[in-house]
Amino acid sequence: METEERLKIGKLNFPDDLVYTKDHEWLRIEGDLARIGITDFAQDSLHEIVFCDIPEIGTSVERGDSLGTVESIKAVSDVYSPISGTVTRVNERLTEEPELLNNSPYEEGWIVLLKSTSMNEVNELLKVQTYAEMVEKIFSK
Repeated sequence: METEERLKIGKLNFPDDLVYTKDHEWLRIEGDLARIGITDFAQDSLHEIVFCDIPEIGTSVERGDSLGTVESIKAVSDVYSPISGTVTRVNERLTEEPELLNNSPYEEGWIVLLKSTSMNEVNELLKVQTYAEMVEKIFSK
């Protein structure tokens, strides 16, 4: 069994089998699909998440389009698509249990599965080390 490695910054962690965006979304390749969610840093910054607006299955998005919003007691934030594609599955649990985004951002708190129309876009996303360095710079300000 493979052991997943994670980079840690304080209490936050970032799995190394994911790629990241500058807007704090993560993406995991699963065959020809991409699972997408928000990072541990994003959920921590938002604090207690109380609502998640998710797209409908079949929705087509371009890289950078909004996949919906995440609402916390602190703010409402858009979740942006890291790549272009079509939504093939959504995490229905988030409508009743939005706190999954806080409690399990990389496992149970995923938001959508996309069928990519351009897997090459994945190459433009951030590897874990680059993303972690970006987060560290935010903390040091």
